Amino acid sequence: MRSRYFMKHFAELINALESTNKTNAKIDAIIDYLERAPDDDKVWFIALFTGKRPKRNVNTNYLKEWALEITGLPFWLFQESYSSVGDLGETISLVLPPPEEKIERTLTQWMEDIIGMKSKTDQEKKEFVLQSWNGLDYTERLIFNKLLGGSFRIGVSDKTLINALTKFSEQESSTLTHSLMGKWMPDEVSFNELISAENINPDNSKPYPFCLAYPLEKELHDLGEPEEWLAEYKWDGIRGQIIRRNGEVFIWSRGEELITEQFPEIRDAVLEMSGNFVIDGEILAVRDDRVLNFNELQKRLNRKTLTKKMLTEIPIEVFAYDLLELENTDLRDKPIASRRAMLEELLLNERPGNIKISEAIDFKNWPELNQVREKSREINSEGLMLKQKNSPYHAGRKKGDWWKWKINPLTIDAVMIYAQKGSGRRSAYYTDYTFAVKNGDSLVTIAKAYSGLTDKEIMEVSRFVNKNAIEKFGPVRTVKAELVFEIAFEGIGFSSRHKSGVALRFPRILRWRRDKTVNDIDDLEEIKKLIQ
Repeated sequence: MRSRYFMKHFAELINALESTNKTNAKIDAIIDYLERAPDDDKVWFIALFTGKRPKRNVNTNYLKEWALEITGLPFWLFQESYSSVGDLGETISLVLPPPEEKIERTLTQWMEDIIGMKSKTDQEKKEFVLQSWNGLDYTERLIFNKLLGGSFRIGVSDKTLINALTKFSEQESSTLTHSLMGKWMPDEVSFNELISAENINPDNSKPYPFCLAYPLEKELHDLGEPEEWLAEYKWDGIRGQIIRRNGEVFIWSRGEELITEQFPEIRDAVLEMSGNFVIDGEILAVRDDRVLNFNELQKRLNRKTLTKKMLTEIPIEVFAYDLLELENTDLRDKPIASRRAMLEELLLNERPGNIKISEAIDFKNWPELNQVREKSREINSEGLMLKQKNSPYHAGRKKGDWWKWKINPLTIDAVMIYAQKGSGRRSAYYTDYTFAVKNGDSLVTIAKAYSGLTDKEIMEVSRFVNKNAIEKFGPVRTVKAELVFEIAFEGIGFSSRHKSGVALRFPRILRWRRDKTVNDIDDLEEIKKLIQ
């Protein structure tokens, strides 16, 4: 029976994907897996690779306890191993003794058992976990631990997954992308329904794949004539699709989260409108016609209840960019100039109070538009969006039609004071850093950053941490405040997340300032002056 050893096949797939950075090799590994796996396991594969992970039903502290019980390791040694590896599931897989049995279950059976743990007692959970560990090899255990802990992630982009499924199924990539979006559940849809797109719009909530832009990488004169382009401000909010179908309203984030209940004023405004439509736009906190800092919008997110005070103090609006569907007709193949005209007519006729069309910037030439861009931060904008007026609404990114032309990032100089090892292939090196700035005679944390250094620089920083660690708190090391870095970021606002009282938006390391010392880093009071 070909599905008999499928957990092994799934483990082989994960190992193959983790062992290469080449996209074509990843695609080949996925196709090889799809050709061997039973259909219900293929559905779970797609679910896991598109973020539909089951919730954690077993406390990770119990996993530690049970692993210590089996191995007899002292707690301090387990913690040292965990600090070195940087990942709990991988640490447990490494310290456990070899399996004494071989458990043969399909991926679907494993997922059903893991999900079923929710209703089990702690003793039943323990028996299941210990029995499973004793029947799986190292890689299979690692996957099992990740699935059990709700932390399964794999280094395969959405585009790579879609390309593999497209090659395997011979379907259009845009159709497949649309099919995989939305609220489908692995136990409610077949593999054939997913890849043949038979599940598109099984209910009123189904969103479309978002059309995305590339950073502008051309000279402006290479884009052609200015009149061929639509220019809008690029806002730092939540990109969302607002769907009204058959009297129901759904709001989806770009991350495929259903966020309708987080924005009741938008939901209610759309409910008062008539007809059926899908609008693409930016959800923003706006007060007195001024877009507020993203940190203000963030206060509204992921709350179970929204108080009247919060609804009043942080009012929400949608700046609408595009119209994707009208009266059940897909408009995405029409040029954006036509879609925008239809959007203007829709909003003019309905006049929803919380939804307005994104401003189209009037300009005669590229230097004039550049002057507008350079002043965009004054209105809390990140820069501009450029859209070819005859462009359709693509699924994902396509170079040439849409560009994001952002203003140069803000920067500060800060010193590294904490470091933590990464995970996976980077688990041997310190890759996650916390930075501080001056506040009088002391240092206060202001940001964490995980990207921006070369592999060579990461190795050099890791050697510094190993030699200059002062304290350790689990996997975190306190280090001498000596290494100075220039940190780039898109925005800044007041926040209680850091001791500094401010938070940086999208911080990343711009460069290692070997020419500077801790005496040269920025002062907190000066940094606060950047807040609009």
